[in-house]
Amino acid sequence: MKKILWLTIIMIPAITLAQPKVPVNQWRDKTIMLMAAHPDDDARSHGTLAMLHENGNKVYVVMITSGNVGTKDLNISRTDLAKIRMKEEIDALAELGIPADHYINLGYTDGMLEYEPRREVAEKLVRLIRQYKPDVLMAFDPGKGTVRWHKADHRTACHMAIDACRAAEWHLLFPGQIINEGLEAHAVSEYLLFDCFPETYNTFVDVTAYADKKINAALKYVSQWSSGNKKYTGASLSPEEEKQIREMRKKYTYNEEGKAIEKFRYYKGSPDGIGR
Repeated sequence: MKKILWLTIIMIPAITLAQPKVPVNQWRDKTIMLMAAHPDDDARSHGTLAMLHENGNKVYVVMITSGNVGTKDLNISRTDLAKIRMKEEIDALAELGIPADHYINLGYTDGMLEYEPRREVAEKLVRLIRQYKPDVLMAFDPGKGTVRWHKADHRTACHMAIDACRAAEWHLLFPGQIINEGLEAHAVSEYLLFDCFPETYNTFVDVTAYADKKINAALKYVSQWSSGNKKYTGASLSPEEEKQIREMRKKYTYNEEGKAIEKFRYYKGSPDGIGR
């Protein structure tokens, strides 16, 4: 019993120290970059993104694939779906106040990211980091101590995002960006990771004030989160289906106390240690 109590006392400060010194809801004048695989991967963080934008931070969202595969509609092409997903993401971000020119999509094929040329993808991600110089990177959590299981594109995207941060700070990696493009090496020192092991969450952001924006943004993913995934007939939902989806998203958004909380694993330091 004494041993358990001693371990608890030792572990509590470690968890506390892992949290940001300045709470996320007090961040100002930072540049935030979220990197993920698909249009809609940012949805679990929409409340935090809306809050960060409103508080005067620059928020950029980078998706590596166009989301051009995830449909059950047999009559839709990859090209058309990519265009639909592009508009859905831009419209969702608009609900959060984030402008369209802060959304970047690299256009790789959905479901095939792990088979793409990794050097090519890494170089593009490194370029974005050196161009926009984010203070904070948001991404799926690759895991702490143990590798976190994610489906294929999510798995590849989270590792590539962290690896790109590491590469971006070394001037002899992708030196052409520095020599020929006038960019500079850049170190990202703060990370907000989502979809983590439950026991590794250490940062809880109250986004209750932004819950309506989060839900309204979710309603824009018609080709993904509605009957439009099976048969896409346009960007509008019927009043009945909009009500149904809105109620479903409320259940996901609010906890039993009526609060909307988004959970993250916050890490500060070199990307080399992010999984330790």
